[in-house]
Amino acid sequence: MPITRSAKKALRQSKKRRARNVRAVEKIRKLLKEARFLAEQKNTQKLKKIIPKTYQALDKGVKAGLIKKNTAARKKSQIAKLVKTGT
Repeated sequence: MPITRSAKKALRQSKKRRARNVRAVEKIRKLLKEARFLAEQKNTQKLKKIIPKTYQALDKGVKAGLIKKNTAARKKSQIAKLVKTGT
């Protein structure tokens, strides 16, 4: 456990940041999973509505340093491919 005041504050900040990061990563995972599910169901209208949200979440994740740039690009490409092929 931290002893100094600055270490205690750093721990509080770290916990807050971790909670924020975990929420963001879970949101990305949820959106990706939903996009794949909609592609399997061939529900293109809902899929086209969810794609911008997914892209936005991925871009924000890259900006925050939660995921790497190429990982986000790969995920975007996979989703675009799902939309194009329909499965």
